[in-house]
Amino acid sequence: MKRNLLMVVLVFFLFVAPASAQDKLHVAVAANFISPFKELIQSFEKQTGIPVEATYASTGQLYTQIVNGAPYDLFLSADREKPDLLHQAGRADVPFVYATGQVVLWTKRKDLCQVKNWREVMAVPGLEKIAVANPKTAPYGAAAMETLKKTGVLENVQGKLVYAQNIAQAFQYAATGSVDAGFCALSATLSAEGRKGCFFSIAEAPPIVQSACLLKRTAHNETSGKFAKFLTSPEAVAIKKKYGYK
Repeated sequence: MKRNLLMVVLVFFLFVAPASAQDKLHVAVAANFISPFKELIQSFEKQTGIPVEATYASTGQLYTQIVNGAPYDLFLSADREKPDLLHQAGRADVPFVYATGQVVLWTKRKDLCQVKNWREVMAVPGLEKIAVANPKTAPYGAAAMETLKKTGVLENVQGKLVYAQNIAQAFQYAATGSVDAGFCALSATLSAEGRKGCFFSIAEAPPIVQSACLLKRTAHNETSGKFAKFLTSPEAVAIKKKYGYK
């Protein structure tokens, strides 16, 4: 009797436990989406029992990794371009929009928080360093640079720009005081650290439409599909709204 019970236990661990590990989803996530994604993971895992592991980096870096064979199941980009390119190349299913974000200017300097708008902040004499994500790899950085150019502000601040690897690092620079202000994602300003400073909306900046796609190399089509569906569920929408995403 005991021997039979032992065999049942062994069979359970041999077949059930490894399957659970194999079902873990690996998701490439744009750096602007770190905070909401962590909360989304908790909710999804609680509902389904399916573990999710995320890699956070700039959209351009993640795209390069995917093209070079990185074993991700899904890709949550900070733009529409990269998922579209993967789809056109036969590497991904049809992309879908999962969030729309906004680039803002954030600072923890109290004197700058008294200024009326972001353009006036750019003209403050004591402003020495401004963080911006690398526009070549980070859509939020590209949006910030595009706005600086079209408003004519870039010429006056070009020498003050400090380039971060991604939008999360741009916020980190500003939060630690390494720079006076930083172009960041609105979601970062709604975090506990973000509330220690202030942010300025940038009406001239384009909205950041963010797409996701299921990668065809995935071995987890069913579970990846479940997570993709969850991303647009009412519960996920409520979580994203908390962080300023539409």
